Amino acid sequence: MDMYASTLSPALDIGAGCYLLVIAVLSIVGNLLVIAMAVKRSSRMKPPELLSVNLAVTDLGAAISMYPLAVASAWNHHWIGGDVTCTYYGLAGFFFGVASIMNLTIMAIVRFTVSLNLQCPREKISWKMVKMLCLWIWLYALVWALFPLLGWGRYGPEPFGLSCSLAWAQMKNEGFSFVISMFSFNLVTPSVVIMCCYFGIAINLYFTYKRSMNNSKRIPNIVKLHRRLLVIAVLVSIGFIGCWAPYGLVSLWSIFRDSSTIPPEVSLLPCMFAKSSSVYNPLIYYMFSESFKREVKQMRWQCLRSNPCHVSNSINDNSIYMVSMDMKHKAEARSTLQGSQSQ
Repeated sequence: MDMYASTLSPALDIGAGCYLLVIAVLSIVGNLLVIAMAVKRSSRMKPPELLSVNLAVTDLGAAISMYPLAVASAWNHHWIGGDVTCTYYGLAGFFFGVASIMNLTIMAIVRFTVSLNLQCPREKISWKMVKMLCLWIWLYALVWALFPLLGWGRYGPEPFGLSCSLAWAQMKNEGFSFVISMFSFNLVTPSVVIMCCYFGIAINLYFTYKRSMNNSKRIPNIVKLHRRLLVIAVLVSIGFIGCWAPYGLVSLWSIFRDSSTIPPEVSLLPCMFAKSSSVYNPLIYYMFSESFKREVKQMRWQCLRSNPCHVSNSINDNSIYMVSMDMKHKAEARSTLQGSQSQ
């Protein structure tokens, strides 16, 4: 039996290919916009914002390096390239997946660190520290992705034959320790850390707001800003974990139970759902960040009119990636602007 032959109907193969093509286009366009916005406002970026840009890079990398091969294989009704491309595809998917979840974890920790003292305008996270964190994320993901090539774990085709990932069913006896370690360090622990950090931020914002209601107008404004950023961050994390949770459950079933009991059509759905995770972040930014929506529309119209594209430098713009803000600097800038207008 050819393990790279599709076990799905030709119509379902074509539908899966069309779905992946749409996901690829939306992911590439959306994450390129996020990166473009960051590049155009690079001179005003705060150090922690680099983590959100890094997350967009991981989503963009997955869409470019993986989805075209998956689309071509679906329309071919057979995995293209055999063992070599299967190993490459599985490694790329595991690599970018681990990088994304660890990036979300580091973002949650950084946001929690910043929220511990909202009244302090001084930057708590330096550029050097953020760059080191980004480097650590990529190296950590690379080490885990290389383990199956070194004999701890294994890459292989999915049950429906048109995708490759970790060979869950084959690791029941060989590489079971890898499965337990992988789920523990790359899914369970990061998810717990993310939930604890954002719960801690929410509690801290609540008590900060309560303490400052009768003392200052400045602190409630900071609390409202961080509350809005918290909502965006939580949605991004829920989107990623929610997309990959069904796939993780099916994978665990393949290990502890007979994977042949799962129909190919059923095993296809969690895999397709997980691949959509690279699309959600730009959509969340666009829906919940007025500044991002405004800048995207501004760029679109200026590009359509063949004018040089640029992002507004208005002091009222709020970064979609922002983890901290110097409210004192912003207040001074606003008062300066008002003073110049009155003259």
